[in-house]
Amino acid sequence: MKARDRYLARYAERERAFPVATETRTIVTGSGDTYLRICGPQDGPPLVLLPSASATSLFWSPNMESLSAVFRVYALDNIYDFGRSVYKRPMKTPDDLTDWLEEVLEALGLREGVGMMGLSYGAWLTARYAIRFPRRLRGVVLIAPPATIRELPGAWAWYGLSALIPHRHFMMNLTRWMFPVLTRRTDEASVRLVNDLVDDAFLGLGCFKLKMLVAPTVLSDEEIRKLSEVPTLFMVGEHEVVYPAQEAVRRLGEVAPGIRAAVIPGAGHDLTFVQADMVDRMAIDFLVAVEPSSILVVDESSGKSERIKIPV
Repeated sequence: MKARDRYLARYAERERAFPVATETRTIVTGSGDTYLRICGPQDGPPLVLLPSASATSLFWSPNMESLSAVFRVYALDNIYDFGRSVYKRPMKTPDDLTDWLEEVLEALGLREGVGMMGLSYGAWLTARYAIRFPRRLRGVVLIAPPATIRELPGAWAWYGLSALIPHRHFMMNLTRWMFPVLTRRTDEASVRLVNDLVDDAFLGLGCFKLKMLVAPTVLSDEEIRKLSEVPTLFMVGEHEVVYPAQEAVRRLGEVAPGIRAAVIPGAGHDLTFVQADMVDRMAIDFLVAVEPSSILVVDESSGKSERIKIPV
């Protein structure tokens, strides 16, 4: 069996266990074909989900029942990573990725009032998109974005590079480091989940041509203030390893106090798994509370912007 066929067989197996029924679509863009799954009420407010690196839309399995009960959910496979999306050209800069995402939203007809929620690498991409294309967005939720707020530790490079060694042991080491709470659990469901995550990533590594993702970057103070023009919720686990949680929250408070920040107890980078209910509830409450009847007005000459309520 060819490598791609092995991966797609595993993907199909994991899809069958997805907790909600979904419609799937492939959006053709200049950057390639983008695969996504759609679920939730057709008249629900739109919510676009972006997964972490080395993962797919299936990574949202623990959160999908709650989110799709409220939102019309569009969960994407990243164009330049594992999954069913297929890229046509290399992605070299953050603008390459945000241009691709802008094209997807335009093709879906999601022109305003869009919620966007990203996990890890997907959260960094969500932040970059919100800075460049704020007018489409109702609000964004950033879940443990790497870099973005603070520099990544040296351990990030060590574990990440060692995970490229073609042996499952090294992928498990990376998972143990990033998911400190989940990987210490001994119940059958948690052990099975950890093994599934490791197997998915390891198989993807062996079945896809190695390509370096655009490295997540730390936002400048000016960029963070620009981000805060879109209603933003930042969530981080108290045991986060990509940066100290409280230091990240402190920087946001100093630079852009309008950004809402929350430290999730009993969680690390695995917060969407070990504290799924709390993360879902906070994200839903935040996005539902954002004033829908408003628009972001930008003064082209000064670059300043403000959110204006539309009379109803």
